[in-house]
Amino acid sequence: MEFCNIFRRQLLTFSVTLLLSMSPTTQQKLALHDLNALRQIMDTLTDVNNGGFFSTWNFTSPENPCSTFTGVTCSAINGQLRITSLFLGTGLSDSPGLSGTIFAPGIYDLTELTQLILYPGIVTGFIPSQLGHHLKNLRVLSLTNNRLTGTIPETISELRNLHTLDLSHNKLTGEIPPTLAAGLPDLKVLVLAYNDLAGEIPEFSNESQLIHLDLRNNMLSGMLPETMPATLRYLSLSSNGLWGPLQSVPSSYLVYLDLSMNHFSGPIPDSLFRSSLSSMYLQRNNLSGHLPPPPPSFESYGPGSTIDLSHNFLSGEIPDFLDGVETLFLNSNHFTGKVPKDYVENVMAGMMRTLYLQHNYITSFPMEKTGDVVLPDGVALCLSYNCMVPPAVGLTACPASAGGPVSRPSGQCSVFNSENSMG
Repeated sequence: MEFCNIFRRQLLTFSVTLLLSMSPTTQQKLALHDLNALRQIMDTLTDVNNGGFFSTWNFTSPENPCSTFTGVTCSAINGQLRITSLFLGTGLSDSPGLSGTIFAPGIYDLTELTQLILYPGIVTGFIPSQLGHHLKNLRVLSLTNNRLTGTIPETISELRNLHTLDLSHNKLTGEIPPTLAAGLPDLKVLVLAYNDLAGEIPEFSNESQLIHLDLRNNMLSGMLPETMPATLRYLSLSSNGLWGPLQSVPSSYLVYLDLSMNHFSGPIPDSLFRSSLSSMYLQRNNLSGHLPPPPPSFESYGPGSTIDLSHNFLSGEIPDFLDGVETLFLNSNHFTGKVPKDYVENVMAGMMRTLYLQHNYITSFPMEKTGDVVLPDGVALCLSYNCMVPPAVGLTACPASAGGPVSRPSGQCSVFNSENSMG
């Protein structure tokens, strides 16, 4: 979540920088075809709150729309004012936004447009192919949280200057155009999350400079592409139907990785266990095998780190190197043996804020003190349904989903633990 907030602040800073660099001179007039485009846009869009966003769009006023129309920014180009940024809607959390359709025919006359941003609302319609043919200068195209339908046109790949493409939270269908992944050399941010996109993730070119890729909550299937951008810092593919191994996940620059709720299988590559990859969500897959030892250059995880490997088929003993993780979910796997002593100490010291180990085959949680031990405030620990009788502190924070008896039946434990220890 923090990484998403940082990304949004960076995008806002990028937008403000563009706006400051586009201050028009008051002596010039807006190009007539740009003015007519604004008229058409106002005819096809309706402010759900009457008198809200469009209250400043007064075409009878002698003043320049570049300085009086909300959401419109212009620049002097070849001796006349042209619209270079168009922000439609207020973007306020309590605003219902706009309705209607954004793609009036006149919008294609805004050939100097570098930013087209539609804030959340109930705007409907398709994304037309003409968009890629005419708005060649677009750097930011953001049409999020509306009700757009149809497919993503391949002609978007003609927007060669595109830096950010965000079509998330709509009702788009079809496949992701291959040219979208391989044909935009300047694309840094691609967000298509929360749609109904299907098919496989297309291959990315070796020249891709993408740093933020979010395709979660779609209906994508197949294996990961063999080639993914090595520059990625944020990657979310959760809640799809993806399968296969994780070997092609780029790891050099990743800070945030979410592959949860898919059908990935096989072992977790050791390259993913890096302290710089401080948020990793791999829960609810079919991953198996022992957790690998960390790379030789490994540095311990620290505050703010989260790793969720729950609801897989991971086995073996719990490794020592995850002891610095602040929020750690290893529950619902096949882990065996004792919990490392450093985990216990960090939980009791309040450094490890969440440790979920329920539904495994663990034999011991070695606490130095017994009896009336109290967890630090805000610490959550769950040890239910393992091959031991957990201390009382290991049950107080268990979620309702932990369920079941306090300990596993000994017959189940003998399959995974040669010691058959229940103490």
